[in-house]
Amino acid sequence: MSHVFCTDLSRKQLDPLAGSAAHAERNLLISWPRAKWTRNLRHAGDMPDSLVRTLDAIAAEGRRVNLIHRREQDGDLHRVFLMPERRCFVIPREALEDFLAAWRSGEPLMTWEEAPVEHHLLLCCTHGKKDKCCAKYGYRTYQRLAREVAAHDLPFDVWESSHLGGCRFAASIILLSPVRKYGRITSEQALPFLQAEAQGQRFLPGYRGDSRLTPAQQCAQLAALSRLPSPQRMPRLTLLEDSGSEHRRHQRWHWELEGDHGHLNIVCEATAIKRVDTCADLDEGPSDSRIWRVIELTAESA
Repeated sequence: MSHVFCTDLSRKQLDPLAGSAAHAERNLLISWPRAKWTRNLRHAGDMPDSLVRTLDAIAAEGRRVNLIHRREQDGDLHRVFLMPERRCFVIPREALEDFLAAWRSGEPLMTWEEAPVEHHLLLCCTHGKKDKCCAKYGYRTYQRLAREVAAHDLPFDVWESSHLGGCRFAASIILLSPVRKYGRITSEQALPFLQAEAQGQRFLPGYRGDSRLTPAQQCAQLAALSRLPSPQRMPRLTLLEDSGSEHRRHQRWHWELEGDHGHLNIVCEATAIKRVDTCADLDEGPSDSRIWRVIELTAESA
């Protein structure tokens, strides 16, 4: 099965995007040349062991660490982002461990700090050493995203990224901050995706849900957004109730849109599908995986 890609299998299996948006709110991003990335999302082959240990310790403390890259970035001058704080730093390689030590101990960082991050960071996974789908599909989409942002002067700062989760959903994209995850974004969808997000809308064909919600709530959220389309504004959704069992959830949502409002009652049910999560699992074949689907959606008048 070496010629098969997990992304293609995921599409054929009707593996849903909704409910797959889990991601840490607190992120540390470090620019590092992609050619040096290893299979681990925060390690590079030319990192000193002391830096590897520090990054692992930061991750263990609860902050996700990703490597990012773009061709014009100097390989020995690292751009570092703290999200959701929207802080940006430029640090020579020889000072990187000093910076991390100062940051972790709460010392001033003015030596390295740049202006606060103005635009959302847009990360596209191109981590081919982790999964070949991210090389095949991710890099193509990244190139198109970068071109469209430049051509249309859109408010995003685009980077290649190491593993973002959900390799089977390549091209996998995340916006920071707040966290918004997307999957299966093709190069042809790059411009409509960017235009939707630039207008404050979610691009529903690739939206995976709000990372702060449970998988069942993410599933219901996407169903609610699909039920309440508006080209001008996103509906404001508030989860009022969520009850039921581990296999079936009954949710009640309140929505507001363009002066109107109401309620949606949504029932989500857990089921299992057989899927391959990454290309590394292809030789073992598919295994049972839990997903959520909306089985009932009814509207209440205000």
